[in-house]
Amino acid sequence: MRYSFPFVIVVVLVGFLLQGLSLKPDRVPSALIDRPVPNFKISSLEDSKDILTEKLFQGKISLVNVWASWCSNCKAEHRFLMSIQKTLESDVQIIGLNVHDTSIKAKRWLEKLGNPYQKVIYDAKGRLATDLGVTGTPEFFVIDKKGIIRYRQIGEMDKRDWKNKIEPLLKKLHQEE
Repeated sequence: MRYSFPFVIVVVLVGFLLQGLSLKPDRVPSALIDRPVPNFKISSLEDSKDILTEKLFQGKISLVNVWASWCSNCKAEHRFLMSIQKTLESDVQIIGLNVHDTSIKAKRWLEKLGNPYQKVIYDAKGRLATDLGVTGTPEFFVIDKKGIIRYRQIGEMDKRDWKNKIEPLLKKLHQEE
């Protein structure tokens, strides 16, 4: 009896640990799915006098890429975004959300690698990213024409994710019009 109590505790702890191993951190649910983009008022990276708000997401389907010049995974994802940019329908825009970066480094990064974005929100302090529940870079959101968040992906977007998740969602959003 004296040894059974510690044994039970060890078994319970091992059970919790095994359950934790099966979790997929890139599939963390977002409390903002099916909710509007939070209100914000932030300058664009390209022009500090160009103040962007949540109205940016009205009237077009938006693919929002959360990135930073210091993010190594963002570089591979950036190449992928450059490749799909030309294939998107006219009612789909790619919006960059540059977080915790300096404008000089972010602009230099885009000059060097190309710019797939119609606009880049310059969120130097990460306030909008926090409101969106961003946990790191890169992250990816799909926002419908009404400004409602429909999808969130933590981690790098690649061809497989695009084919299996994003393209079917874009088709669905186009059919809902």
